[in-house]
Amino acid sequence: MSKTPLTNAIIITFLLFCATLTVGWVGTTQNPEVGENLMKLFEKEVAGQIDVDNPFDMCIKLFINNLEACILLFLGGASFGILTIFIMSLNGVVIGAIMEIIHTDHSWIFIAAALLPHGVFEIPAFILSGALGILLAQSLISEWYGRGDTAGEAQKLARIFVSYVLPLVFVAACVEAFITPVIIQLVT
Repeated sequence: MSKTPLTNAIIITFLLFCATLTVGWVGTTQNPEVGENLMKLFEKEVAGQIDVDNPFDMCIKLFINNLEACILLFLGGASFGILTIFIMSLNGVVIGAIMEIIHTDHSWIFIAAALLPHGVFEIPAFILSGALGILLAQSLISEWYGRGDTAGEAQKLARIFVSYVLPLVFVAACVEAFITPVIIQLVT
């Protein structure tokens, strides 16, 4: 395993995301009603507020929605990581459930076309935000025991957030609004 704390936090966050994605997927396979309820919640809270007929509006709303999620993942570290872990887990379960629900009507090629173009930017942004949240939590715990400076560490982590997460979320929103729909049309 790597010796850098950020790399370790990224690995932990990635494994948490994969595990909860699997839980959502397998859980929906076993009990489709749970997946359908998660899909309805997603449509109501996220997708229902996005105008898919206007790509510019869609881009802005996707950017804001995903940026809010990433900020919560990062700042959730101030809850000693509890909020970060909860949000990352919830995202994994919901995405896994939605993938299984969509798979009942569409091929895996369709799902890949719907997720991969923007997901290659969006998922790393979520994972990096979660990792930064975990590092913020670790910093709080260290300071609690008199061995750290959370304010100084939070500044360093915020610079990473602005330098990497913000651009990833922006590119993901643009790709999801302007490119993903075209790719979906090509595979349907």
